[in-house]
Amino acid sequence: MKYFVLIFFCSYIISLAQFKISGKVTDEKNIPLPGVNILIKGTHTGTASDADGNYTIENISPGKYNIVFSFLGFKSKSASVEIINSNMELNIILKEEAVESAEIVVAAGKYKQRISELPVSAEIMPVEEMMKRNLTNLEDAMRYIPGLNMTQDQLSIRGSSGYSRGAGTRVLLAIDGIPFSTGDTGEIIWYIVPVTELQRIEVIKGAASSLYGSSAIGGVVNLITKEISDEPSFYIKTNFGFYDKPSYSEWDWSGEHRKFNGFTFSHSNRINNFGFTAALTRLEDEGYKQSGFYHRYIGYFKGRYQFTPVTSLSLIFNSVNQRNGNFIYWKDSHNALVPPDADQGQRIATNRYMSGLIFNSVLSNDLQLNIKTSYYRTDWKDQTESANFSKTDLFRGEVQATYSADEDVIIVSGVEGSFTEVNSNIFNKPDGKSAGVYSQADIHFSPELLFSAGIRYDYTQLYNLNSFSAFSPKLGINYNVDDKIILRSSFGSGFRAPSVAEAFTSTTASGITIKPNPELQPETNYTFEAGINYQPMNELTFDAAIFHNEFYDFIEPGIDPKDGRVIFDNLTRARNQGFELNTNLVPCNNLNFYFSYTYLWARDIQKKKFLKYRPRHLALAGVEYSFAGAEFGADFRFWSKVEEIDFELIDLGLVPDGELRTDVAVLDLRAGYNFINSGLPLRVFLNLKNAFNYNYVELIGNLAPIRNISLSAELIF
Repeated sequence: MKYFVLIFFCSYIISLAQFKISGKVTDEKNIPLPGVNILIKGTHTGTASDADGNYTIENISPGKYNIVFSFLGFKSKSASVEIINSNMELNIILKEEAVESAEIVVAAGKYKQRISELPVSAEIMPVEEMMKRNLTNLEDAMRYIPGLNMTQDQLSIRGSSGYSRGAGTRVLLAIDGIPFSTGDTGEIIWYIVPVTELQRIEVIKGAASSLYGSSAIGGVVNLITKEISDEPSFYIKTNFGFYDKPSYSEWDWSGEHRKFNGFTFSHSNRINNFGFTAALTRLEDEGYKQSGFYHRYIGYFKGRYQFTPVTSLSLIFNSVNQRNGNFIYWKDSHNALVPPDADQGQRIATNRYMSGLIFNSVLSNDLQLNIKTSYYRTDWKDQTESANFSKTDLFRGEVQATYSADEDVIIVSGVEGSFTEVNSNIFNKPDGKSAGVYSQADIHFSPELLFSAGIRYDYTQLYNLNSFSAFSPKLGINYNVDDKIILRSSFGSGFRAPSVAEAFTSTTASGITIKPNPELQPETNYTFEAGINYQPMNELTFDAAIFHNEFYDFIEPGIDPKDGRVIFDNLTRARNQGFELNTNLVPCNNLNFYFSYTYLWARDIQKKKFLKYRPRHLALAGVEYSFAGAEFGADFRFWSKVEEIDFELIDLGLVPDGELRTDVAVLDLRAGYNFINSGLPLRVFLNLKNAFNYNYVELIGNLAPIRNISLSAELIF
């Protein structure tokens, strides 16, 4: 009997013991793979490989497990292991996959899904794509994503936006799911994001208000940050470049090659259950335009404390301190890189800080809880004739529950709210508050058929404007016809509340006077999409979609004919229709061709003319080739001549020669080399942007970046 008790007691002790699974993930050439997603199948427990490909899953009880390894560009791999009474080492080799059909996206449903399962169109850009192009500003990365176009710093997805002079946005930006727009202007500040600390960019096209509420009426850009390394690691990136001389000697205001440079230092470490990443970036640009310079410092910190294998608390802190010149419009076409005399010497000082807390816990095998809170502080002032300034505090909070009874039904529900306080001479002192509740169910009726349905209710109160509420429903379907064809379709509605800047701005800049509109109403839309993904062979993929967006009370800036002042007002109706085509050809593992085309028909139904700053044709083409550590690439970007612009500003003489614009055709070239095969953790890239020094404008009176060349280097150890 005593032996039986002893055996039982030992077995009980072993069952309570906690072990770990660790190892290294490499490719077929024995090159470490950082950022590999590693998950124990059927649970929410997992981790990611660090910069050296190493990983560790701790606090594992004895038993049998199936471990799944997935990484963009590689075939997923699963391995069965059995933990008895000791730790286990499991090394994995992943094979490259020509077509990235298993990419994971979070933004569409606020939980991890394969992009092939979505009922909506989505795009993913890994951080590697940004690094090889030496993109130091997230704004520039948007120009290389199919179906997106930028008018200076204003993002438009399928014609959702024109140019609103930094007031409002129809695309919601989030970092790890935390909304990232300002409380006063309601705009996206792209340059605050430390691009070196991102893992990938996710873009959801079309109205996403059913989950995200206001500002997601045109789509969502969700930034996924890098996982914290299990082992101490250091990352250093440096870059240096210069602008070529302008095409015409009369534009050469400086008589020299204007330079730019940057430096980033990042460190990641883990101490017991606490891991962190801290980074500091300095960017300086003398500017190819007079008064187009900036000096920028970006701070970043991400920390996570793992209370248990299924419960964690993460902290994200991001800051930017910038001093820059102020270039609004050119003096005239003969002085295209010089601002008007009255704007000479103007400066802007900006300080922005965002902090967020994310609590995540798996309450049971079926239920996961996620709580997000954030604080966004804005403090800026300029030296224009109006001496504008704004100090804004924006508080947000969200509680989300994800219920998955099995793999066939997943329900995401939540409630969120925000509060804004503004102190400004340009917006007065308005405050605002909002609240929303949402729920969405994704149901697999069969392995081939997914049905999605969701709805959200929002309430918004902006200072002394009338309060308003909105319901935003959405339906979607995804059907795998066979292993080559996937069909998708979605229908929904969205809404957007006017921003503080759109409703209350009262100022004068560069001779342009903007007045408030206390009668401004929220805008709503209905959106429909149908798409097909066709993969006739492993090396070739086609994706096509048609879309229709109907807007009501569309908010656009215009000139009040009564006094010649700019005012934000509601258009009666606007309609965006079109189609997209994306194709990718990988004839061999080291060669890749890609092409995308978007046709857009965006018009003001009331005035029966095209909407401002929307190109009718938009195309992106490129090729990438790699061999023995060397990489070469080319990107060609095209968009047709914008038909409608701010002609009122030209007619009033505020922007001389502002009507000058043309089709845009820009070629970028790059070459790089990875020294890791030589034993050095170093990558270098040489970039030539706007290789033909093509002169074009995205916004009237603003010459886009002229030809420039840069050299960047990354060191990871």
